[in-house]
Amino acid sequence: MAAGGKWQGVFPAVTTQFHKDLSLDLDGFSRHLEALIDSGVAGLIVCGSLGENQSLDPDEKRAVLKRAIEVAKGRLPVLSGVAETSTKAACRYVADGEKLGASGYMVMPAMVYKADAAEAENHFRKVAAATGLPWMLYNNPVGYTVDITPSQFERLADMPNLVAIKESSANTRRITELRIQVGNRYQLFVGVDDLALESSILGIDGWVAGSGIAFPRENQHFWNLTRQGRWDEARTMYQWFYPLLKLDTHIKFVQYIKLAVQEAGLGAEWVREPRLVLSGAEREAVLRVIRKGIAERPGV
Repeated sequence: MAAGGKWQGVFPAVTTQFHKDLSLDLDGFSRHLEALIDSGVAGLIVCGSLGENQSLDPDEKRAVLKRAIEVAKGRLPVLSGVAETSTKAACRYVADGEKLGASGYMVMPAMVYKADAAEAENHFRKVAAATGLPWMLYNNPVGYTVDITPSQFERLADMPNLVAIKESSANTRRITELRIQVGNRYQLFVGVDDLALESSILGIDGWVAGSGIAFPRENQHFWNLTRQGRWDEARTMYQWFYPLLKLDTHIKFVQYIKLAVQEAGLGAEWVREPRLVLSGAEREAVLRVIRKGIAERPGV
């Protein structure tokens, strides 16, 4: 995990696996988790955006989290995404997750409603007060419209269990701005796959990886190269990885990455409605990217 107990390294956001009838496939989910753990990741994040949080019933979210904790067996921290439509439901979820044995959370703004700055801060403070566990704030104004600025993070710094930021504004300037504004108060994680190298150069602590869950060993090796300052090797590997990493930045990133996971033999592509499995020309285009990546994957 980290020296001093701080979160750092690769914390992949894991898909929720379904059977063809769209019931939970917890055994398939478990097999994928084991492959990720074997690759050397530093933590796991379940029930995030990639985990189709909002398509899961409340009891299903808890079942997924419980299974991940059972598979991990204390080998690494298990975080859960928190993506509820109300602050009350988010508070209830983090309290339940703590009882199940979660290591912490990745908290999103309340879904659907577009909160202003004061409302967003109130939401995060209420959720933080509902658990004693550490958590990272998922800042994704591109996907969820609510933007938490460096100045807001300075105001939120009085919450001791807010320990990390998943920065997904797609603006790498934010990394430098956050360091200037709040120093090393938070662990900074990049959350946009195709900015992983650029963000690493600027100085981050971790990566909430998406596309890399289909290529866990390569993903971990690439991350290790950045930690070792082996920039020429990292850049070469990034050029192979980049088309695959861009699967994470499309509105259908869940379908794209699940298809990659299936092609890599680590799971199935089934997604819950309103998402639909890819078809036609779009499916063929995505498969070309994935199969080219598999054919040319570097030895690590």
